[in-house]
Amino acid sequence: MTATLEAAAPNPAGEIPSFTVTLRVRRFNPEVSDEATWQDFTVEAHGTDRILDALHKIKWDEDGSLTFRRSCAHGVCGSDAMRINGRNRLACKTLLKDVNPDKPITVEPIKGLPVVKDLVVDMEPFFASYREIMPFLITSGNEPSKERYQSPEDRAKFDDTTKCILCAACTSSCPVFWTDGQYFGPAAIVNAHRFIFDSRDEGGSQRLEILNDKEGVWRCRTTFNCTEACPRGIEVTKAIQEVKRAMITRAF
Repeated sequence: MTATLEAAAPNPAGEIPSFTVTLRVRRFNPEVSDEATWQDFTVEAHGTDRILDALHKIKWDEDGSLTFRRSCAHGVCGSDAMRINGRNRLACKTLLKDVNPDKPITVEPIKGLPVVKDLVVDMEPFFASYREIMPFLITSGNEPSKERYQSPEDRAKFDDTTKCILCAACTSSCPVFWTDGQYFGPAAIVNAHRFIFDSRDEGGSQRLEILNDKEGVWRCRTTFNCTEACPRGIEVTKAIQEVKRAMITRAF
């Protein structure tokens, strides 16, 4: 029996009681079958436990073949992005109590990228788009003898897009990306924005030309899925619109 959230309150001894939660995980092993299947796992957990904690318990105690990515487990590396109850989230930042543990919690790989095994997807198409927008500072001339000065006002223009952790949650939540694997996707555009609006960078025109391609920013349909999915709170849709505006402004 699954406990209610009210039952997760500390008891008089100060202990937080455990409860039973079911994770319904989408499994895929190309060495076994070409078809994915769903498998239920039941674990004992606490309300303060995260989805990642539950996955660890399954892998360590029930089925060592369960495959998923994780690294820092603190919402910085972005490696454990997955679909939880139909929404892109980081497993390390999603508390069990926040996703209705009274019902089975569905866990599946992010969409739009080839599944390698279970919850692991092939990230190469994602990083190929990222590399194409040249995500580095482009300058001319010799190395400076002192830091390249930038005012707080200039820095503020792209501060939001520096927060990207390349988890692919935004890109893999985009319906255009699902249907068109050639679309650069929100994350690539966000990282282009970070340099296009950097006053120290001289490669803005090159990046805008790249993103002006038929698979660039004009493929965005402004559904706001990307903004909702971003675990860092980046205003992704706003950044995409600013890049579009920069293209038009520089063209005229």
